[in-house]
Amino acid sequence: MSGNTFGRLFRVTTAGESHGPGNVCIVDGCPAGIELSEADLQPDLDRRRPGQSKLTTQRDEPDSPKILSGVFEGKTTGTPIAIVIPNRDQRSADYSDIKDKYRPGHADYTFDAKFGFRDYRGGGRSSARETNVRVAAGAIAKKILRQWHGITVVGYVKQVGDVIADIPEPEKITLEQVEASPVRCPDPRKAAAMIELIERVRKEQDSIGGVGEVVATNVPPGWGEPVFDKLKADLGKAMFSLPAVLGVEYGIGFGCATMRGTQNNDVFESVKDGDKQHVATTTNRHGGMLGGISSGMPIVMRCAVKPTSSLSQPQRTVTRDGEPTTISTKGRHDPCLLPRFVPMAEAMMALVLVDHGLLHRSRQSPR
Repeated sequence: MSGNTFGRLFRVTTAGESHGPGNVCIVDGCPAGIELSEADLQPDLDRRRPGQSKLTTQRDEPDSPKILSGVFEGKTTGTPIAIVIPNRDQRSADYSDIKDKYRPGHADYTFDAKFGFRDYRGGGRSSARETNVRVAAGAIAKKILRQWHGITVVGYVKQVGDVIADIPEPEKITLEQVEASPVRCPDPRKAAAMIELIERVRKEQDSIGGVGEVVATNVPPGWGEPVFDKLKADLGKAMFSLPAVLGVEYGIGFGCATMRGTQNNDVFESVKDGDKQHVATTTNRHGGMLGGISSGMPIVMRCAVKPTSSLSQPQRTVTRDGEPTTISTKGRHDPCLLPRFVPMAEAMMALVLVDHGLLHRSRQSPR
């Protein structure tokens, strides 16, 4: 197993490096008949791409995708969809000084330990540049979820440093609210404080971490498996597969550690929706999943994202031979990863949900 393929029925395989010719993904298992073009992929790629504001790296990449297969006359054929996104603005010379040095916080040493060889240009395969094709695949998943189930997936920045947004009803946040600020925080007052903090950190040649929250609404109850393939387990794996993620929680998360059962449990109720009755809970501390299976309530997840490891100020390290030295990274880097992390988290949640939706559909008894 190479670890470059994700999913079971809706399978995504990626390839590419930060400073190679480009990144590629193969989406296998996409149902036939879905209207699809590059224009469907571009909006989320624009949200992820570098150089979109002064808060992000100034690497200038248009991230223009090209669909090479799996689409005919504007619709998916059911065969593998190949997508390529070229790299246009590599500056590999910026990384010549780190060829034989290990950058603190990066995968340089672990790649050497695993392969005995590494692409040191911008981190190679371990770079977040690889996530652009994941976002492209996620855009396809989002379209299927929206058309087939009315599911929406929206992420936003919940926290930067010690600045925490006030989001009392996560399921009501809209994409328009998120995109109203370059920091992608839907709380305008806290968004301004986040921007100020990021700017201050950038001027100090440092970086700052935070928390991204991602919410899926209208997920039907019953998706997921009760033991090893729990929906929460697959979502956790998906989020942890993203670069810089050090922690994942859903619902009340670690807040449950200080609660009693009477405080933590969500009470069930019968809700009338038009002429239909359905079961819901009065609160959503369980984050939309019980026993690893979706409950029908909004799925709410949060990811702790570490500060950018690449810094222009000198840091102590060692060479590949173990000799003490110092290092400073000359490349263009985000002072805070959170604004660009949002579409990545949305993509990974959508990929998991569409996969589980197809699995659930394949097991339904004909009526």
